[in-house]
Amino acid sequence: MDPIKPKQHALATAILAAGLLASGTASAGGISLYEVGSADVGLAAAGYAARAQDASTVFTNPAGMTRLEGNQLSFGGQLLYGDVGYVPGDETTPALGTGDGGNPVEWFPGGGLFYSHSVSSDLKLGIAVTGNFGSIVEYEDDWVGRYYLQEGTLLGVSILPSIGWRATDKLSLGASLNVMYGKFDTRVAVNNLVGEDGELSLDDNVWGLGANLGLLYEASPATRFGLTYNSAVDLDFEARTQFEGLGPLVSALLSSRGLLDTDVDLGVEVPQGIMASFYHQVDADWALLGNVGWQDWSRFGEVAVGVESNDPVSLTTELEFDDTWHVALGAQYQWSPGWLLNFGIAHDSAFQDDDAVALALPANAAWRFGVGGQSNAAQRFDWGWSLAYLWGGDLGTNLRANVPVALGGRGNVVGEFEDTAYFVGAVTLNWRF
Repeated sequence: MDPIKPKQHALATAILAAGLLASGTASAGGISLYEVGSADVGLAAAGYAARAQDASTVFTNPAGMTRLEGNQLSFGGQLLYGDVGYVPGDETTPALGTGDGGNPVEWFPGGGLFYSHSVSSDLKLGIAVTGNFGSIVEYEDDWVGRYYLQEGTLLGVSILPSIGWRATDKLSLGASLNVMYGKFDTRVAVNNLVGEDGELSLDDNVWGLGANLGLLYEASPATRFGLTYNSAVDLDFEARTQFEGLGPLVSALLSSRGLLDTDVDLGVEVPQGIMASFYHQVDADWALLGNVGWQDWSRFGEVAVGVESNDPVSLTTELEFDDTWHVALGAQYQWSPGWLLNFGIAHDSAFQDDDAVALALPANAAWRFGVGGQSNAAQRFDWGWSLAYLWGGDLGTNLRANVPVALGGRGNVVGEFEDTAYFVGAVTLNWRF
């Protein structure tokens, strides 16, 4: 695939900056995050498609824009830290050494920008720039899994022009065009049999297109229901192999199989998903919120990249994933005239086998706990803070090679990521004008 042109590259860079995304790996469904710097962080995403209290609804449910007065702008910035340490097990091939790879995730920023414009009380236009899909991991070079992965990046950052229309007093409809910029980059060590390792790297940047549809039904002034559908987005990555430091034998074998200088198909499908949410104002102080959701991760299509130096017949292996389910429950409490408090708890099911997770995706089923506060004393401006804790538990790996490392194999990498957890802090700024 041809490299993107300079103007396209400049635009892609601007989108990445606007989305404030240097994603790591944290689980919502699969590797999609609910955390985009909005108040949803403190609610553990409860009420995601029904809350519609600020301009972030442009992203979560565009139909919710009809509840917003005038023009509104929301900006959210967040910081996520991943605690993802790997422990090699006894069945890991001794010849690979004892390196645990360090913490492959650590710190990375995120966030989003959301704007809702009022054409009339019944018609709203909006735009969102954010990224909630992706994974970045980077292991130390001498770690035991280096022949399977050293660095891996998979990102999606979206521009979403949106429309919301109040069809009746109770029903609003919305739609967004999801223009996604995708980035893929991977680096893996190559066993040279003799001497230092070589290296294989692949990278590509592409654009994908999808659509989001939303519905908001206001059963009463106190109760509303939201339903959203997000279509799949195809990111058709294709990268030319880039080898460095190959030994003569491995180089000759790869050349004879046509793998030394070739394009590799790395297509990824960002999954489609459905979310149903509710919001209910219990009394003047309390509101309850909740979700049920599904995401189609069985069609994700992620591949693993690597080289069996003794018999290189392919550079990729397709991985299998399962669809995920999501449930969430949260509450809002009007603690004082100027402060609204948010609370939430959520669970997302596993998209991988807990005993055989991919080294590029050290995430799976997750419990999510959130808390936050929103200042609402001013008429034109408010701000909020949010904290979330994501618990993933122990995630095992079970990578096995049929050929010993001494003969060009990649070895067995059997162990686990112990006590995986993620921490998110976010600050949100909202303007009304």
